Amino acid sequence: MNTASTSPVTGSAARADALLSAFAGAGYEQAAPAILQPAEPFLDLSGEDIRKSLYLTTDPNGEDLCLRPDLTIPVARDYLASPRAGKPGNFYYLGPVFRFRGGKPSEFLQAGVESFGRNDRAAADAEMMALALEATTAFGVRDLDIRSGDAALFMALIDALKLAPVWRRRLVKCFNRKTSITAEVENLRQGAGQSDYEGVLAALAGSDRKAALALVTDLMSIAGTENVGGRTTAEIADRFLEQSTLKGGTLSRETLTLIERFLAISGEPDEALAQLRNLTADARLDINAALDAFENRIGFMAARGIDTGKIAFSTSFGRGLDYYTGFEFEIRRNNNGGEPLVGGGRYDDLLTRLGAASPTPAVGFSVWIDALTKAGGAA
Repeated sequence: MNTASTSPVTGSAARADALLSAFAGAGYEQAAPAILQPAEPFLDLSGEDIRKSLYLTTDPNGEDLCLRPDLTIPVARDYLASPRAGKPGNFYYLGPVFRFRGGKPSEFLQAGVESFGRNDRAAADAEMMALALEATTAFGVRDLDIRSGDAALFMALIDALKLAPVWRRRLVKCFNRKTSITAEVENLRQGAGQSDYEGVLAALAGSDRKAALALVTDLMSIAGTENVGGRTTAEIADRFLEQSTLKGGTLSRETLTLIERFLAISGEPDEALAQLRNLTADARLDINAALDAFENRIGFMAARGIDTGKIAFSTSFGRGLDYYTGFEFEIRRNNNGGEPLVGGGRYDDLLTRLGAASPTPAVGFSVWIDALTKAGGAA
């Protein structure tokens, strides 16, 4: 893995150096991924919405490249390309990233840490929160607004409800993109009325995604086309399968109400845990493994001296990225609007999606140096 010494070119150099020293003191190694990166991983893993923020180019072979908009994926790619792949590895970084941000500079400094291969997930999650809080301390930021969630709890709920695969994909997508699930469900239901494709929908009723894709591929082959309106065969198959499932009415009003009750739970972590155990007991749903993991994380945070009573936990909290699989958090300065200073979480599926030979636990966070500097000056 490439390493290099990187120093910021801002007046916050001393604070940034102190921050990096704290990361190194915690046993992390410095990483320095290339600035120019393949664009595909960012588009695939962060969602197409990020395309409008990327600075894209194309190499002579036609491959889409971009200036790195974030450092998590580049650090993960370097780790996978190194002899350390599959083994525990802890890295920190500081360097420029490039992303269109409206009226803000498109080049800005990002620091952070990434931890790969640790199976003690609850302890690793707690360590991320502790190091993130050290970052705010290094920049003199006080009066913090700490927000947290857990995508694994929502996934466990959806799995326990034993929903059709189409509903599962749609609900998980809504959760990751922070879309109103109630509004999305109503929109989907309204779009599932009479159509010109009743025969296709009837043929797909009860099918899985593989069967739907095979049918649509055959139909499009007969028609002599590979896409319609810019949509691929797979996208059209997913849409037909979704419509056939919706017509079957597999998501009941009771199920939707239960999901809404789940997503309304918030408060200090211990309070939220008690509410979750009560709700799932009443609904006779077993998500105890996810709840136990949540409880263990709270315990490890408390053991590190973190005042968990100052953490605002919400079951509906998410950072809007598809690759998070568990613990998620953001730290802001109170009354600082919607601008996070630090944000991160657990992304156990990311390395597999980047080509890892076997599943690899992963967790980390990013620090926005310009936002921290500004908040520290206002503290």
